[in-house]
Amino acid sequence: MKIEELIIEGKDKTVYATDAEDTVLIRFKDLTAAFHSIKKAVLNGKGAVNCQISSLIFRKLEEQGIPTHYIATVGDCEQLCEKVDIIPMQFIVRNVIAGSTARLLNVEPGTKPSNVIYELRYNNAAAGFPSINQHHAVALGIVTYEELDGIKETLRRVNEYLTGLFASAGITLVDFKLEMGRTPGGRIIVADEITPDTCRLCDSRTGEIMDKDRFRYDMGGVCDAYREVLARLEKVKD
Repeated sequence: MKIEELIIEGKDKTVYATDAEDTVLIRFKDLTAAFHSIKKAVLNGKGAVNCQISSLIFRKLEEQGIPTHYIATVGDCEQLCEKVDIIPMQFIVRNVIAGSTARLLNVEPGTKPSNVIYELRYNNAAAGFPSINQHHAVALGIVTYEELDGIKETLRRVNEYLTGLFASAGITLVDFKLEMGRTPGGRIIVADEITPDTCRLCDSRTGEIMDKDRFRYDMGGVCDAYREVLARLEKVKD
């Protein structure tokens, strides 16, 4: 597989074309950023551990019949993935109220609602990455109502599986965000990454934070926490 031109460079990953038209190479970076990139740092080893975590989770989702863009891990920090058009939205699933949602609802962080909360966010920097509803998304021409129904079912299945997977590792899945991609054939599949950068995770027994909030709030031990997440997931037997 030959790596060709750079397609896009993001905060956490770079994406390269390959000599296979339908395949890209994604390289995870050690750079981390928070608060719309106001806060940044290089954390040595973060790219490698996130690549391993996301690869493990994507393989397990595929085993559950949930399609993703993942093809193979080809280096410490590199994945081969199916080329997709990323839908410019974040699809957020919350099992426990935390972060901005706790502030929005004026609810104590850590409150577990009776339902699972699904949120949409428009991935548009000029607009300030606003929260939107399904009607906004359709009005913008990003997705159809039918596609949103399919995406919500995928989110439900992913959440159901990941909640159990992390629980088996002694970890509570507080919330997570997914990005979805559209294949040339029109299928919508899970894309981007699933890592402690995109999930809120805490130790089920002690409540210790095991995700990017450790960086956001200067708690230290970011990569150590990520490595602990990986080590625990690797021990889980399906």
